[in-house]
Amino acid sequence: MKLESKESGLRESGLVWLWLTAVALILDQATKHWVAGTMELYQSIEVLPFFSITYVHNLGAAFSFLADQGGWQRWFFTAIAAIASVIFLVWLSKTPKQNKWLSIAFALLLSGAVGNLIDRVLFGYVIDFLDFYWQGNHWPAFNIADSAIFIGAAMMIIDSFRQEQKTKPAQDS
Repeated sequence: MKLESKESGLRESGLVWLWLTAVALILDQATKHWVAGTMELYQSIEVLPFFSITYVHNLGAAFSFLADQGGWQRWFFTAIAAIASVIFLVWLSKTPKQNKWLSIAFALLLSGAVGNLIDRVLFGYVIDFLDFYWQGNHWPAFNIADSAIFIGAAMMIIDSFRQEQKTKPAQDS
């Protein structure tokens, strides 16, 4: 009886979106594996006049923040990613499955955190390869996990505005 209610609770929570976490995580790890296995470090393949696949190692955080700090940042960012992963999983489990927007946001955030955590634990750096630029100005290279984090965070921000609109009392003119 207890097991049945637990299963029912899981089906009613945002955890039903863990499949999205798995798909994004597999896509992230597969693309990183492909890049690392077929390209030399710093090799770049132009795809479009403003986009290349460029293989780089990121020792820091987003946009290579703190990348040149001597090594301590590996463990710091590994711990942050592990803690964030647990937090996103808990939030996902506490979000009703009917709140699809927020559940998808948490699933994507979880995927991105775990994807980059795997790299940090295995290699000590994150594999980045998506390189966008315009007239010689390059945006810092990133990966699928970073994209999942960005999209998930944007969805959370948008959701906060959506919730604000729902709770805002109607104004009399």
